Parts: sequence; C-alpha cells; structure tokens
Amino acid sequence: MDRTRFFVRTAAIYALIGAFLGSHMAGGGGLELSAIHAHILVVGWLSLFAFAIYYKVFNIPKNSKLSIVHVWSSFIGVLGLTVGMWLYYTQPIDGMRTFNTIFFIVGGTVLLIAFVVFAIMAFVHGKFISEDA
Repeated sequence: MDRTRFFVRTAAIYALIGAFLGSHMAGGGGLELSAIHAHILVVGWLSLFAFAIYYKVFNIPKNSKLSIVHVWSSFIGVLGLTVGMWLYYTQPIDGMRTFNTIFFIVGGTVLLIAFVVFAIMAFVHGKFISEDA
C-alpha cells in the first residue's frame, strides 16, 4: 500500500466534508456542529495530511509493523472519532445514547493510540528522520 497516497486521498475527503459542513453552518446561521466541523478538519484533514508528508519525506520502511499499525489506527481512529462525535452530539436515532457515547470514546481512544504509535515511530525509526540524504 502506498501510505502517502492513502493518507492524502483520505485527508482530501475529510477536507471536503469539513469545508462543506462549515459552509452549511455559515449558510444556515447555526454553529451547533462547530466542534464536529473543527475535528473533521484538524484530525481528518490536517493530521492525515501531515502523516502523508511524514511518509513521503522520510524513508520509513514499508514493512514496519509500527507503520502498519499507525496507518490503520489513524484511519479507523479518525473515522470513529468524527462519526462518533456526530452521533453523540446529534443523537439521530432515539435510544442509542449509550452506543453513541461508546462509539465516540472508542474512536477517540483508537486515534490516541495512533498518535502514541506515531511518537514511538519517531524514535524507533529515528535514523530515517534526517535532513541528510
């Protein structure tokens, strides 16, 4: 899998969703979804795009188990956090409050794990992170 392409394409989708949501809020005059909008743009667009740049700039081995865990936990965590946040704040289906809360918490926890793995990778694969060619 091309990690850079995967992250850039996924980030582009989140950027589009975040921009659309922001436009919708501005046009509708309501800011009820502003926390969701902000998280979609920050963790969905900015973080995933930053990860894409990381994999493009630094020669992190493609067979790195940390890298594989990082890519998938980032993807699942961002999706879980943003969808969970939307479910939690909007409660679109009656009687699902507990499920929505758990979905939100699990998504955020998986994303936290992705950031922990990223921090670990910065040290484990430190020899690949350099200005030297």
